[in-house]
Amino acid sequence: MKKTFLLIPILLLFNCHSSKEAKNSVTDNYIFFLHNKFLEDNPDGSFSAEYGVKGEYREILQSLRNDGFVVLSEKRKPNTNWIDYAEKTKSNIDSLLSKGVKANHITIVGTSKGGYIAQYVSTIAKNQDLNFVFIGSYQNSDIEEIPEIEFCGNILTIYEKSDIYGVSAIKRKQLSKLPIPHFKEVELNTGLKHGFLYTASDEWLKPCKMWAKRNYELKKESKIS
Repeated sequence: MKKTFLLIPILLLFNCHSSKEAKNSVTDNYIFFLHNKFLEDNPDGSFSAEYGVKGEYREILQSLRNDGFVVLSEKRKPNTNWIDYAEKTKSNIDSLLSKGVKANHITIVGTSKGGYIAQYVSTIAKNQDLNFVFIGSYQNSDIEEIPEIEFCGNILTIYEKSDIYGVSAIKRKQLSKLPIPHFKEVELNTGLKHGFLYTASDEWLKPCKMWAKRNYELKKESKIS
C-alpha cells in the first residue's frame, strides 16, 4: 500500500505542552511528538475497536513531561499531508537550533504515520546530531514505494512482533547514505498488534526517553541526565 496522504495546508507550529514553558532553556531536552493517524481522525481517548485499546495522546505527553522533557506536539487535522508537516516540523527544529539548543538535545518521536513524518524530517534535516525514534512505521515495501526517505541522525526504531505495519528497518538503514552515528532497534512482544503504540506504555516510552537523553546503548544501569 502506497503511503500518500491528501494534501491540506499546515497552518500552525506546535503547541508546547510543558508546565515549565516559561523557563525553557538551551540546556533542556526537547521532544517533538508526532502521533498516529488514528488520532487525526478520532478524539483523544477514543476506543479503537480494531485493536481493543484507547488512543492515549494526553497520557503519552504527560509521561514524557513527567521525565522532565519539554514536549512540543499538536493534534493534527484529518488527512494532514505528511511531507508538508515534516517541513513544518523541520522549521520548528531550526528555530530551536537558532536559539542555541544543541541538536542532540532535540528528539523527534513518531508513531505510525507520525513515524513516517519523522523519517522525512530526518531525510530533509540532514543533521547527524538530531535524535529520532520511529515507532511502528516501517514495512519492507517502503524501499520501493517511498525511496526518497534516507535516515540521518541518531536513529532508534521500535516495532511490535505481532504488528504487520512495523518491522525491522535495518534495510533502510543499510541503504541510507547520510550519517547515522547511532542506530538501535527494539522489538516488542506485547501481542497488541499495531495498537501497542496507541497507549502510554512504558514498553515503548521508556526506550524513547533513554534515547532522548543520549543513552544510545539503552542500558538500564546508565545514568541518563
